[in-house]
Amino acid sequence: MFGKTRSAAVALAAASALVLSACGSDGGGGGGGDDADSDEPIPVGLIADLTGATGDVGTPYNEGMLAYIKWRNANGGVEGREIDADSNDYAYEVPKAEQLYKQYVNEDVVAVQGWGTGDTEALSKAVANDELPFMSGSFAEPLTDPEEAPYNFVVAPTYSDQMRVALNWIAEDSGGGAEVAVFHHDSPFGEAPVADGEAWIEESGLDLGYQSYAMPAGSQNYVGLLSQAQSQGAKYVVIQNVASPAALVAKDIAAQNLDMTIVCLNWCGNELFIDTAGAEAAEGHILVQPFAPMSAEKEGHGVINEYLEEQGTDPETIGTSWVQGWYVMHVMAEGMAYTISEGNELTGPNLRESLETMGAIDTGGVIGEGNIEFSAESHRGSTSTGIYQAQDGEMVELEAGATP
Repeated sequence: MFGKTRSAAVALAAASALVLSACGSDGGGGGGGDDADSDEPIPVGLIADLTGATGDVGTPYNEGMLAYIKWRNANGGVEGREIDADSNDYAYEVPKAEQLYKQYVNEDVVAVQGWGTGDTEALSKAVANDELPFMSGSFAEPLTDPEEAPYNFVVAPTYSDQMRVALNWIAEDSGGGAEVAVFHHDSPFGEAPVADGEAWIEESGLDLGYQSYAMPAGSQNYVGLLSQAQSQGAKYVVIQNVASPAALVAKDIAAQNLDMTIVCLNWCGNELFIDTAGAEAAEGHILVQPFAPMSAEKEGHGVINEYLEEQGTDPETIGTSWVQGWYVMHVMAEGMAYTISEGNELTGPNLRESLETMGAIDTGGVIGEGNIEFSAESHRGSTSTGIYQAQDGEMVELEAGATP
């Protein structure tokens, strides 16, 4: 289960005992300063991309988060209180995310789970002013600085840390002297680690060339970008994008029989990339993935397997993005549980303080080396990530807990 975390101590009950309330708060709930011994539901707002540009990974991420809430509520909730989740699709549109955020503030939520880099960064100042802890699917490095983003928390290694790990791996694999092309989503999400990657090469003295290329949205292939990368002399293509376009790059490399190795960061480093590209086209490519896939069989996957068995769901039907959603919600819920167990009101400022002071949150080896820990000086929960390789249609672990 979760090792010694509080949630694992509760025996798995029937999933029907308590159910996820998906209708949202009625305007009070557990937000805004309930007493520590309150039994009111805890309202949390979820901003999800189900139909937008990153919906291929955003949908299972949201499903994993909602599944965790359902499981947690069925097993005693958060110190006896249910999580009341209001989840809505924003279709990867920043104005819609801002609208939903205002709605959640009016609903008096205790915290928010967001999604994209552009919207998370756009909301950061409002989140700070409203004193609402905010986690999301974005692992952009600026969000880890409490001075700049005091209420944002980044659970996994940042995109920049992932890029650093990728470049270290490339330097070792190539023996030096390699050219690296970076293909990235044409958005703040895609651009997030690009400059930091270039800086890392200089800081670390890596013998690598480095050029970046924006990936046009809606492209049917990336032959043109690969031609530019060939002109650069690139043998490695780091991709900061979601799975579907990365899979197209893999297909194009295979179709042209190019001598190039893809190194996918978080959101394309998953089973969806392999399945969409096809096992043959994906073969040998590298996946930098902070969240261990179910195939890695970490201790923290046990509770997910038990939940899926209760639901009659085959574990092979969920992917790493689903696991990510589950565990990001777990980290937030553990912060809430600590706040209540310490006898404090469950408010945004108290939850922030709990996350900064409660010590390590055990994920049973699922995230990096297994423990997530924030502090008042840093809201970067982890710097370690797994490195996987696509082999025979599966994600095979090459290294656990790689750090820059």
